[in-house]
Amino acid sequence: MEKIEIYTDFITLGQFLKLSGIINNGGEAKKFIEMTKILVSNEAENRRGRKLRDGDTVELLNKKFLIVKKNEN
Repeated sequence: MEKIEIYTDFITLGQFLKLSGIINNGGEAKKFIEMTKILVSNEAENRRGRKLRDGDTVELLNKKFLIVKKNEN
């Protein structure tokens, strides 16, 4: 499982896709989400605005990611 670090309380699913390198830009997010099976914490998700928080998992394309909030020390 790959960890994706965030420094805010949440990121959206669309932001996650860019941050993880799955898509190149935000314009691709809507189409990608429509065409791809995505599970957020074991629930099917199709909203690019879905908020992902510390501890959430994202599964897609036979990969699993863990959202981890980092402190800004």
